[in-house]
Amino acid sequence: MIDLNSKQRKLLEKAAHPLSPLVIVGQEGVTDGVTAMLSSQLEKHELVKLKFNEYKEEKEELAAGLAQATNSTLVRIIGNIATFYRESSDEEKRNFKRQLDKLA
Repeated sequence: MIDLNSKQRKLLEKAAHPLSPLVIVGQEGVTDGVTAMLSSQLEKHELVKLKFNEYKEEKEELAAGLAQATNSTLVRIIGNIATFYRESSDEEKRNFKRQLDKLA
């Protein structure tokens, strides 16, 4: 997990705006499968939206737990959509590192 300053957070929020949620929390809640799916999608895309169809009242705690479990950063929660960021382990897939480093 990295700490984002306001400029970095804004950059990621802007990049995430057109994205659709790739992971959904449903009736079963945050399962190992949801955590694994989020981690897998973060490795592929770096920036991922997750939608809470259920457990909306606990979304802040659940999102924080998911960020910790996936070693990612919770960028923002807007409505029932949480946005997560994790730098890809593959240097060629790192889309945001240079931009974030400039804003640090």
